[in-house]
Amino acid sequence: MPSDIEIAQAAKMHRISAVAREKLGIPEEHLEPYGHYKAKVHLEYLDSLKARKDARLILVTAMTPTPAGEGKTTTTVGLGDALNHIGKKAMICLREPSLGPVFGVKGGAAGGGYAQVVPMEDINLHFTGDFSAIALANNLLAAMVDNHIHHGNELGIDPRRIQWRRVVDMNDRALRDIVVALGGTANGFPREDGFDIVVASEVMAIFCLATSLVDLKKRLGDIVIGYTREQKPVTARDLKADGAMAVLLKDSLNPNLVQTLDNNPAFIHGGPFANIAHGCNSVVATRSAMKLVDYVVTESGFGADLGAEKFIDIKCRMSGLRPNAAVIVATIRALKYHGGIDVKQVNREDVGALEKGLVNLERHVDNVQNVYGIPCVVSINRFSFDTPAEIELLQSKMKKMGVPVVLATHWGDGAKGAAELAKLVVALCEKPNRFSYVYDDHDTLWDKMGKIARKVYRASAVTADSKVRNQIKKLQDEGYGHYPVCVAKTQYSFSTDPQLRAAPSGHVVNIREVRLAAGAEFVVMICGDVMTMPGLPKVPAASKIDLVDGKVVGLF
Repeated sequence: MPSDIEIAQAAKMHRISAVAREKLGIPEEHLEPYGHYKAKVHLEYLDSLKARKDARLILVTAMTPTPAGEGKTTTTVGLGDALNHIGKKAMICLREPSLGPVFGVKGGAAGGGYAQVVPMEDINLHFTGDFSAIALANNLLAAMVDNHIHHGNELGIDPRRIQWRRVVDMNDRALRDIVVALGGTANGFPREDGFDIVVASEVMAIFCLATSLVDLKKRLGDIVIGYTREQKPVTARDLKADGAMAVLLKDSLNPNLVQTLDNNPAFIHGGPFANIAHGCNSVVATRSAMKLVDYVVTESGFGADLGAEKFIDIKCRMSGLRPNAAVIVATIRALKYHGGIDVKQVNREDVGALEKGLVNLERHVDNVQNVYGIPCVVSINRFSFDTPAEIELLQSKMKKMGVPVVLATHWGDGAKGAAELAKLVVALCEKPNRFSYVYDDHDTLWDKMGKIARKVYRASAVTADSKVRNQIKKLQDEGYGHYPVCVAKTQYSFSTDPQLRAAPSGHVVNIREVRLAAGAEFVVMICGDVMTMPGLPKVPAASKIDLVDGKVVGLF
């Protein structure tokens, strides 16, 4: 079978104006084209649709990720195409890929096989420039902070208490901790600083949670960049940076419209990571899609313990969105990995390892059904080496939990390979929904973290040193206690230890660091060894990506 990029390069794309007009009823004058096959849709037009009835919303989430792969984005694309295939009017909403993982580990994030969004190369690389605008807005604020201090520091910013970091959309461990302003008095006051990856930036979170340009500017102004010696917060608004930041982002807030291989519409907009940020595409894109079609399929990052929890407790809480059904994606080989076998052995039949690893999927199903209260289906990305005995075991385990299982083949068969899944999802959308947040708004920040740890991760306790506890108490006392909590932790385990596979319980979650994101209106709890600036692996995906005879190769 051809590679993902070969399939994408052979796609017969329709002009995006035709997709917009024929599939969504959007007149061409409301598009801002970026070539023939991608365009931004004007916010003014999307705002005019507010009176329309909302579509059914389907959340695609997954088991705990492994090196064996699960295929969540591929399932999202395949399900969207399958819903159209069975006669429903549907579209998908995805996050934009970050260049960090594109050149680091993954090598691309636009689906796979015959369930992809296109133009795949554009989407994975510069796309429409949203991430560049976000980085520029972030770094403009950083420059204005140091410039203000250099020119007299009228606001009395304490250089030791500056919280705002610079960003770049690349994995670069050398930039995690640096010193800026060396070289003499003309270059400012030397201080410790550091870079995060763009997808961990508060500006990215604000971009994805803002509901309008007015809301965007207000949130940008609320960013706390640091404190004075008297512990008074200093905001971007105090520095008069919010207006210029909003100008840099104003065009980017228009959602990006592209298409699937089946020429069905897709919004791809915003892209915060779920292990270090809130992991959801923009509220603007999701809300807009729900006014344009009857079914909207969206995804949250990584497993249901991270992405789905943040989708519910942050995105849904702030936007009023409510998913009607959820799809939990898994593969038999990934479940065997959670059962303890080496990733090189996962293609061999091992019913014993599968039984041990199934507890991971069972935990996620229990969380989605009973903690989040959403009707769900398990979608298995099927491989040719999945054996009848393994399939029978998985189906019997899920049957005991009252959850249907679909063996989906959309990677190789496109829309028809997910038709059964689409029919089940349509039926699930009509079932009673007991949607619930993990914690209440009035819970303290400490209690919110405790409820996530105990109810979702099945931890026995949450710990933090006295410095971190004091920071959390200070934020609570300063009036930020009603904010949601955004947990930054490893995606590879329910615990904070990436080596603990399957479904560990009774572990301890240690909070290493706390960051206030006042513009995004949440508090980040950084746990374990997770980094907000990843590093490249020993053999980065970039080493396999090339330009040959004018064609991109190696982009998976």
